[in-house]
Amino acid sequence: MEHNHSHHAHDHFEKLTNVNTALVTGIVLNSLFVVVEAVIGFSVDSLSLLSDAGHNLADVGSLALSLLAFRMLKIKPNNKYTYGYRKTTILASLVNGVILLISVGAIAYAAFQRFSHPPPLPGKTIAIVAGIGIVINFATAFMFLKNKNSDLNIKGAYLHMLADGLVSVGIMIGGIIIYFTQLYWIDPVFSLIIVIVILSSTWSLLKESLALTLDAVPKDISIEEIKKNAEDLDGIKNLHHIHIWAMSTTENAMTAHMVIEHCDNINGIKEIKNKLKHRLEHMNIQHITLETEFSNDDCLKKECTK
Repeated sequence: MEHNHSHHAHDHFEKLTNVNTALVTGIVLNSLFVVVEAVIGFSVDSLSLLSDAGHNLADVGSLALSLLAFRMLKIKPNNKYTYGYRKTTILASLVNGVILLISVGAIAYAAFQRFSHPPPLPGKTIAIVAGIGIVINFATAFMFLKNKNSDLNIKGAYLHMLADGLVSVGIMIGGIIIYFTQLYWIDPVFSLIIVIVILSSTWSLLKESLALTLDAVPKDISIEEIKKNAEDLDGIKNLHHIHIWAMSTTENAMTAHMVIEHCDNINGIKEIKNKLKHRLEHMNIQHITLETEFSNDDCLKKECTK
């Protein structure tokens, strides 16, 4: 029985439209907040506000890269780029992680410099600005919540905004403490807390995007599970020489050798292939190439004998 996947394509493009809207909204809101936070941070000489503004600016850049990557998904393949520009979504995710690591280093350096001579700061102003940041960052994170597990860039955007919101909570608490106690060293302390939050939310994202850049098997896919699903099908003796890689942060590809038994007609082979492809599509593999072999054939590939 033929399975119609048109609704999957519709859902995919609907999701991309929603993500584009969320990215544009997030870029606009956070850009405005960066300007406000940076101006006030400079005027009151608050390192925590300036650090957060720098962090938010890096996140605006990350959102812009993600938006560019999703726009490039719409570019059709050509004779030179036969997969189109899908891979840019993975590169954007990797660049996002690198940008955040650079911003972490800058914030940490400035915080340690500030410990020796912390200037007097208006805690009330810091708390108010941070309160605005809480609203903007958590509102932006909420826009990515629904699709955060379906795409690495969306997950990255969600984690960035969630981390920003938590950082703003910390800065607001710091501002309140400064207001009531005049303990000005609290400002660089919360800057270092920002560093820890950024690192904890970025490291796994950076590792995953680097792995996908090197064509590692996506973490939610198991080759052993694929082999088991294939070999459970009637007519398939063995599946080997399997290669799986990410074409983008939402699409995966696979090539494999499929050993057929008890089938000597082309229609039967097609039916077996279609059944396996159907299973693989439900395991988040969208682009599948299967080379057919027969149980009495010798595979010429060295990898097949391993």
